[in-house]
Amino acid sequence: MIFSIGGMAARTGCKVETIRYYEKMGLLAPPPRTRGGHRSYDLSAYKRLNFILRARRLGFPLSTVRTLLELADGEEQNCAQVGRIANARLEEVRRKIGDLTTLETTLALMVDQCRSGKTPDCPLIEALFEGGESAP
Repeated sequence: MIFSIGGMAARTGCKVETIRYYEKMGLLAPPPRTRGGHRSYDLSAYKRLNFILRARRLGFPLSTVRTLLELADGEEQNCAQVGRIANARLEEVRRKIGDLTTLETTLALMVDQCRSGKTPDCPLIEALFEGGESAP
């Protein structure tokens, strides 16, 4: 099965410019060209692009995607190393969830204080002024 760059984009939902960028970054090998100079991707390139896109959706930065691809391309896939990479990403996600939970609680409290309408000054605005960084 052979794909044009537009076909790859349509099948994966990835923009043409992004596919070209991944080629430029070395994540995708430059494909052979047709006589007319158009890119011609095979099934392995399609699968590789899907790998990149799935890894990106999981929040892996491009540098980590490169590492994962190197591990996948290696003769011996090191599952322990892949596990360490995935675990680091999982810990990062859990930290962000904790931060978002704290943010949700704080905002909910501020919104509730504003709804009461019992204070002359807006507690949300006051909290934003008080919670900022100190002046230089």
